[in-house]
Amino acid sequence: MIDYDVEKFNISPNLQIIRVQSPNGMKKIPATKKETAAAFLNKVGKEFGFTSNGFSIFLNRNKTDEIQSQNKTLSLLKIKHGDMLFLYPSGSPGPSGETMDVDEIDQYLAKQEGVLPYYTFNCYLCQPFDEEYLSHLDPPVKHMSFHAYIRKLTGGADKGKFVALENISCKIKSGCEGHPPWPEGICTKCQPSAITLNRQKYRHIDNIMFENHTIADRFLDFWRKTGSQRMGYLYGRYTEHKDIPLAIRAEVAAIYEPPQIATQNSLELVEDPKAAAVEEIAAKLGLRKVGWIFTDLLSEDTRIGTVKYTRNKDSYFLSAEECITAGHFQNQQSNPCRLSPDGHFGSKFITVAATGGPDNQVHFEGYQVSNQCMALVRDECLLPCRDAPELGYAKESSTEQYVPDVFYKDKDKFGNDITYLARPLPVEYLIIDITTTFPKDPQYTFCSTQRFPIENRDILGETQDFHSLATYLSQCTSTVFLDIVSDFHLLIFLVTNEVMPLRDSIGLLLDAVKTKDEELAQTWKKSEQWATIEQLCSKYHWPSRRALTCLITFLFSLTPDRSLFSPQARRVGSHRALRSLVPWAGVPLPQLPHQPCGPASTAPS
Repeated sequence: MIDYDVEKFNISPNLQIIRVQSPNGMKKIPATKKETAAAFLNKVGKEFGFTSNGFSIFLNRNKTDEIQSQNKTLSLLKIKHGDMLFLYPSGSPGPSGETMDVDEIDQYLAKQEGVLPYYTFNCYLCQPFDEEYLSHLDPPVKHMSFHAYIRKLTGGADKGKFVALENISCKIKSGCEGHPPWPEGICTKCQPSAITLNRQKYRHIDNIMFENHTIADRFLDFWRKTGSQRMGYLYGRYTEHKDIPLAIRAEVAAIYEPPQIATQNSLELVEDPKAAAVEEIAAKLGLRKVGWIFTDLLSEDTRIGTVKYTRNKDSYFLSAEECITAGHFQNQQSNPCRLSPDGHFGSKFITVAATGGPDNQVHFEGYQVSNQCMALVRDECLLPCRDAPELGYAKESSTEQYVPDVFYKDKDKFGNDITYLARPLPVEYLIIDITTTFPKDPQYTFCSTQRFPIENRDILGETQDFHSLATYLSQCTSTVFLDIVSDFHLLIFLVTNEVMPLRDSIGLLLDAVKTKDEELAQTWKKSEQWATIEQLCSKYHWPSRRALTCLITFLFSLTPDRSLFSPQARRVGSHRALRSLVPWAGVPLPQLPHQPCGPASTAPS
């Protein structure tokens, strides 16, 4: 959107800038005083991407005084330069209504009573934001839930009538008259306010729970086998966390590993052509992207499997670069909020670090970054320090960008509060920690007993292709088809493979997995698409382990010096290792003379 400066561009003084606020943000719309309401509404529709009947605009936030499509001019309607109008999509009650386009968990918690049982230390009914109550929970709760925070804001006599959760902006307000634009000029009206960083007292997510240990173990396998770090997106759902009043839990059901370049000390994401398909699959399974996970692991003793304890109060919990990445993701996944003029406030997107704990075992530590951090990241005001991962650095203003002053408070050696300029900045002021757990009774959204290869692990020789699918199907012992196909990585392969993509015909199977309906799965199994998949798998036939062992033995007899094989070929205990030793592994085997080693299975293994 272009900001128009009347003096700089010598535009007619009749031109005015009208601000239009929607649930997805605010835009500035240029208009003239003599422009009709109909023409203005048409301009707004194009700017926001709505059809003429897809939205309504009101003079007031509470949806009163609607602007009708008519021939009256904006001047007659008393709409002047700088005014704020409020846009609501058709069918959306907006902030004044009971609900808006918010997450289901938010709608549920908004209807809960929130008042707690008698508190044993003081005989009165506690509110969900009562800090004394939260501090006596086991374990103590440092951050009230976001819905408890909302109850605190709206609990007064006016019921929060004048409460507005404003998103911080670090940018110069556009459309300011009377002076040249930055860097030649700035004034108190358009200058963003200085920011003093505070430790956030609430959090949008109060607990992270992996459905079972298998999800995490399979993710860690990449580091165990390569020594390189790994990153993945967490897919799951938001549910009520009953241990804390009005709290939300992020339940993780699967981890998707996007294409990436990894070393022992670095991670770099690359463009993912499957990203849209993965989002679509997850949505049809009733899942959503709830966060991201990364490893930061260094082996201490390979004999006993211990790792180094590197992240702690004496070093850092999240680096500044990780905070910036988390802020970027949280800005992409903003949280719908009825009390915000922008229609969104904060984020539910979580960060999980798999790192060494004080017992030198792998621990999963959960975090979010504060809303202040999100604003600094969104407006490109925060940088990492090159040689100190625990420190960030607030940018200085330049001719290209004005950056407001950023401060934080700390105590000196005498216990006095001192205000410091955030150059540099300890990132602990930006971090909110979240307890990460595993359930006593594991849950299994994806219940396959076998393991289909995880995507983008070609470096390990673990590829997603029809050969691996044939092997996977042959190893499945379950006779229940639903169990066989209930694997997130398998479903991704079925949708995204280049030979026989099933994106347009897999809906019924995804419904079956989502609802755990075996009958529905059997119906899909009878489809022409699955028959074609089975035919493709048959072309990638592979003999059983026993037959393969016989083959190796036979080839050894043909080459006494065993020149065809590495010294590792003598180890025949691993089926995968044996396959890797055969020069033509992955393609149909040539016909060989029968050897008297007993009957060999012809089923894929």
